[in-house]
Amino acid sequence: MYSAKINGEPTTFGTSGLLYRSNKVMYDRLTNSLWNQLTGEPVIGPLWDSGIELDFFPVMLTTWVEWLALHPDTTVLEQETGLYPAGFYVPEEDPRAIYYAYFNAPETMFPVPDRDDRVAAKDIVLGVRLNDSYKAYSSAALREHRIVNDVVGGEAIVVLGSAVSEGARAYYRGGRSFKLVPNDGGVHLGVPSVIADADGGTWQVTERFLVNTADESEQLPRIPTHMSFWFGWFQFHPDTELYTGP
Repeated sequence: MYSAKINGEPTTFGTSGLLYRSNKVMYDRLTNSLWNQLTGEPVIGPLWDSGIELDFFPVMLTTWVEWLALHPDTTVLEQETGLYPAGFYVPEEDPRAIYYAYFNAPETMFPVPDRDDRVAAKDIVLGVRLNDSYKAYSSAALREHRIVNDVVGGEAIVVLGSAVSEGARAYYRGGRSFKLVPNDGGVHLGVPSVIADADGGTWQVTERFLVNTADESEQLPRIPTHMSFWFGWFQFHPDTELYTGP
């Protein structure tokens, strides 16, 4: 999820129909430059080699049930879009879904030159970039371990995972070490809603911060991350580390 502003000027983006390493290439309607969808950098056109990168925001790949439990007042895009009938938008696990066969096949639709077989090509990973260092966290590992205290690019971070979806978030941890709170009162199997530090203090997990429940002025920011197929993340960050478990 990127900001649709270029040098502070708002615009809109579209899909060019082109692919690079099996990743879609988008274009902006302000300059007609082509952009790498995974890195947010212009690759062809007036903005090429300008050093511009789109600002991006945290996202979470999750289920409607899990999201709604955390955010009961959320809005959602109506399936009656006027473009296609509502029945067109079937769940991805439904064999009628457009990309069902692709998601469930081991191979990519088009060739990609660089591969890494530490996990399957289409396993979902949470990708973190900090200080030009890169690390990917396997969703399967996060579903099992739920909380990972780590260091990326010299920054102490904590990654939280859901036990029932690919949902995951990353936060700065300010040198603290965090662990699960049994029966945290939230969505027990989803991304934890409350976690504990090593001193026994509890922290509320929000979309933007970890908030110290004893002193709400103490907040640890969330880190913008990517959710990607492993092969896609590796294509553009071949020097990435990969977390698959302790």
